[in-house]
Amino acid sequence: MFVKLNDRVYLNADRITRIKIDEVQDGIRVRFYEGQVQVAKSHTFESVDAAQKWVEKTMNQK
Repeated sequence: MFVKLNDRVYLNADRITRIKIDEVQDGIRVRFYEGQVQVAKSHTFESVDAAQKWVEKTMNQK
């Protein structure tokens, strides 16, 4: 199943093994992994709660 991350990126959710919410220099990002390899990252968020809500909304697309 593919989910739309943004206007240009679709992610094969069946292959994602890990989703990590990281605090980086410019804010908070969500990173998507296939095994040990990072395959995508999100835009920046103001808070961890906002990032978690975005993940739930994005990964529950049908």
